[in-house]
Amino acid sequence: MAGVLSQTAVLQASGVFQVTPVRPVAELLPEALAARPPDEARPVRAPELVELAPLDPAFKLDIRYAGTRNFLGTPLYSQPRAFLQRPAAMALRRVLQSLKAQGYGLVIFDGYRPWYITRLFWDATPPGLHRYVADPAEGSRHNRGCAVDLSLYELATGRPVTMPSGYDEMTERAHADYPGGRESERRYRSLLRRAMEAEGFVAFPWEWWHFDYRDWADYGLANIRFEDIPVVPSAGS
Repeated sequence: MAGVLSQTAVLQASGVFQVTPVRPVAELLPEALAARPPDEARPVRAPELVELAPLDPAFKLDIRYAGTRNFLGTPLYSQPRAFLQRPAAMALRRVLQSLKAQGYGLVIFDGYRPWYITRLFWDATPPGLHRYVADPAEGSRHNRGCAVDLSLYELATGRPVTMPSGYDEMTERAHADYPGGRESERRYRSLLRRAMEAEGFVAFPWEWWHFDYRDWADYGLANIRFEDIPVVPSAGS
């Protein structure tokens, strides 16, 4: 049975948090695709988006926006892939190496996100939950290729660990400093945060799974679909 949190949000029995869109996604998507990111009018670094999966087999992908297990309940990405700007990708690989030594891998929910998806999220999300989604007028650090959504899994079993909330949950349980939940859940959350911060990532206050890389301001807002991202070598540092 699903748990009703409000008139606009429901926690499904599967643990997936979903909201009732302000308007149907099928109406909002063409509008988002037709829109354009704001002009920042400043110099930025040339983008070099690197795909995460080829970097290490211990990166396990669970790209929620390529399926229905997301807060809007519908596929939004055309491909289940994850990318980051090269410095962020190499830093995340170092995070993974440190966690592997402790028996854990990283499950990736999302990385680079085209700007039109950020626009869609904002337009679809009820205003009372807007602090959990980025304002397209400013853009998301996901749009810059310097934000990643992720969690831990056990290398020995392949099972994801249990965190204080599920991914994309728009409640206080998702906050990075939420004091509730089980001690083991808080311990896993702290383990992930320590490993990420050691390599230059910064935790996002409202979402334990979201981390921004320190160089995010060097990059501009991108709006390229996954299938149009140039292929670049994944190896190297």
